[in-house]
Amino acid sequence: MKFIGLNINSSKDRSGKILKEVKDCISQVFDSSEIVVFKDSLLDNTPDADKIEIMITLGGDGTIIRTARSLCRKGIPIFGVNIGNLGFLASVEKSELMKALMHIKLNEFTIEDRMMLNCEVSGLHDRIMYDSLNDIVLSKGTLARMAKYEIRVDNNLYTEFSADGVIISTPTGSTAYALSAGGPIIYPTLNLIEVTPICPHSPGLRSLILDARSIVTISISDWNDSVFLTVDGQEALKLEEGFSISIGLSTWKCRLIRLKDYDYFRVLRDKIIWRTREINCEGE
Repeated sequence: MKFIGLNINSSKDRSGKILKEVKDCISQVFDSSEIVVFKDSLLDNTPDADKIEIMITLGGDGTIIRTARSLCRKGIPIFGVNIGNLGFLASVEKSELMKALMHIKLNEFTIEDRMMLNCEVSGLHDRIMYDSLNDIVLSKGTLARMAKYEIRVDNNLYTEFSADGVIISTPTGSTAYALSAGGPIIYPTLNLIEVTPICPHSPGLRSLILDARSIVTISISDWNDSVFLTVDGQEALKLEEGFSISIGLSTWKCRLIRLKDYDYFRVLRDKIIWRTREINCEGE
């Protein structure tokens, strides 16, 4: 392995101490490799990114998600090292890094492909395209009233409903905002699209699970106030009346490195299920 990328969330390492420790650790295991450092996922239009064979991220889930959107077209696998709070998508904690790097050097790992969404916004001045690993969210402004959303699947009307918003998520995103809105947990390597309303006026309206090849079209039939589109909780666009959004399976995938002993259900218990129970108990 000649070139190893290292992308760090600088807000979690203001002194640079963690970056130095990790670089030293990588150099011990891959002594003949060149380490190319990036900060805050600024990878687009960077010539150095084209020669990277593996990208190690230092941060939390947000760092991995942002890196995935930047690297998906390059097919570079991502190895997430958690130095954040939750780290649900990460492969290892920082304390496990040396051992993990040895496994990678010995090719004792697999690459897990995660589907992504492609979102096209039309009806504005320009057509805008986004890729998303977690979700595409439409939601009202802070003081805005509910909007009435019309959702079509493959040009067939699914439903109209008034709500605070709607979440279109991947299986990866099913454990993020969609879970908080009452959606199901979906095994992350499946190819499915989840549609989950946010606080709908109709109490019987629940999440809809679709084939990944479906095209979901969203428009607003009763425009009251400001509506925003958010991509992975990281990019936002204020929408104008008359817009249309089309969401489907992206051509690109997020490629995550998993060590042989990685256990998704253990991580799910530790970081989602049990953690939620602990938080609830603390509040009682």
